[in-house]
Amino acid sequence: MIVVDSSVWIDYFNGRITKQTNLLDSLLGREPIVVGDLILTEVLQGFRQESDFKKARELPGCLMFRPMLGKELAIKCAENYRRLRKVGVTAAKTIDVMIATFCIENSLPLLHNDRDFEPITKHLQLETLA
Repeated sequence: MIVVDSSVWIDYFNGRITKQTNLLDSLLGREPIVVGDLILTEVLQGFRQESDFKKARELPGCLMFRPMLGKELAIKCAENYRRLRKVGVTAAKTIDVMIATFCIENSLPLLHNDRDFEPITKHLQLETLA
């Protein structure tokens, strides 16, 4: 199982060919892919056309949907954010720390195309496929 970040899904839906979208394309139907609620929100909010939004909204039906946050994970996210800050890293987006913490706590690798995950990978041992 892997988690695919919105940075890859957005490129995928926009038809951008990247190393990550090629990997995603090769994994679809062969590897269980997790779509979390936070990622789903990020992906869906970007669609301008109603028809594209409706089509993409059905995507989680063929993938594994997982809620990504709850009280315990929210506390762990705050701890991880503070750990990063203690080593001089200010996370660009809180949601990236949330997604990374979900992956770390569930031992799931993350496929992304977002350099904001690099310090999280380095300091919190996030496993990535990027």
